[in-house]
Amino acid sequence: MFNTFRNAWKIEDLRKRILFTLFVIVVYRFGIALPVPFVNVAMIGEMIGQNQGDILGFFDFMSGGALSSASVFALTVQPYINASIIMQLLAVAFPSLDRMRKEGAEGQKKFNQIVRLAGAGLAAGLGVGYYFLVRSYWSGTQNALVYGAGSPMFSQVFSAIVIVLAFTAGAVLLMWLGEQVDQRGIGNGISIIIFAGIVSRGSNLISTVRSSLELAAAGQPQIYIYLPIILLLALASVVMVVILNSAERRVPIQYAKKVVGRKMYGGQASHIPIKVNMSGVMPIIFASALTTVPATILRLFNPSPVDNPGIYSVLKTLSTQGYGYAIIYTLLIIAFNYFYVAISYNPLEIANNLKKNNGAIPGIRPGRPTSDFLGRVVNRVTLIGAIFLVVVAVGPIIIGNVTGLGIQMGGTSLLILVGVALDTTRSLESFMLMRHHKGFLE
Repeated sequence: MFNTFRNAWKIEDLRKRILFTLFVIVVYRFGIALPVPFVNVAMIGEMIGQNQGDILGFFDFMSGGALSSASVFALTVQPYINASIIMQLLAVAFPSLDRMRKEGAEGQKKFNQIVRLAGAGLAAGLGVGYYFLVRSYWSGTQNALVYGAGSPMFSQVFSAIVIVLAFTAGAVLLMWLGEQVDQRGIGNGISIIIFAGIVSRGSNLISTVRSSLELAAAGQPQIYIYLPIILLLALASVVMVVILNSAERRVPIQYAKKVVGRKMYGGQASHIPIKVNMSGVMPIIFASALTTVPATILRLFNPSPVDNPGIYSVLKTLSTQGYGYAIIYTLLIIAFNYFYVAISYNPLEIANNLKKNNGAIPGIRPGRPTSDFLGRVVNRVTLIGAIFLVVVAVGPIIIGNVTGLGIQMGGTSLLILVGVALDTTRSLESFMLMRHHKGFLE
């Protein structure tokens, strides 16, 4: 990977793309350090920092700490991601949207414009929710909002408009920057932004190691054993992520020969690649957002263990510190993995395309039998990918609860970081191959 980056730097066009991608990352980090007006950043950071197990802590993790710092990029690319997922689901439900998406470049352009507008609408809605969140948070007699001079009503209305517009503008700007990286940079722009946010949280890892060593010195010597074991498991996880991100099942395809005029065409052998981890990190993100709901309810309503023992015990069991959370998390990852593959991979469409092009799987009849065969193969491969995601995501949760170390989100971070790094490397290699610099890849 490092050789690929070094060789790509020698090509002027690729060097410009790399520099542009780095420039976008710098702009993103500058926006994270720029707080929204009228918000008491210290109090918001304290509120979110004390509740890392709820949905606010999850979004703060995905934003690289932008949410707890109330920056203009606090919403990051979450509205755009959610809008993309919603539009994909609507395309399955409404054939007109699906036809629009498949009508070439012009149809794809219209579809993407709808996604952008939906993302801007979601950003505005989340901005309103964030405003009411900080408005309702009090610490003694101090409010989490800082109003300006003037009448109280005017100050509240003006601050609400500024906060919502700032969050919405930040999310829309990040959407635009991500698209610019797609066109003028290297790799997927949205993934690069998420990657930069997670990397920026590297200081938290150092803080975790420091606090663990302090606990060991204070009378818990078993942590000296835990840390090397966790390091070895992390290295093994990286190797496993690299292998399974590249792993695929290749279904052989044989094209029939046909004579056109005096020439014979066809007869080639090819294959259909079916990736083991077809859905990437999306099932983990969906499952994480849902499984943090009980912890969020527990924080917002704070039921008493004396007055409401049943509700309190259920919510406590389903919080991030309970094993019930790990079980539900596992089931949701598997379910979302199958769901995401089902909406993004259509065996019937592939079978029809093969039939139109005189292609067939050896030993399988064209048409419905081919579709059924591909469906069975996809289901088996998807199960392997789901088990892989469960091991990477749930393993750190179990280890963190056993050892008492704060590594619960380590699996998700690792999967995103390694996946984006591999995709960016493949993008660089494809650019170099298009320019016929094959020697650089050797």
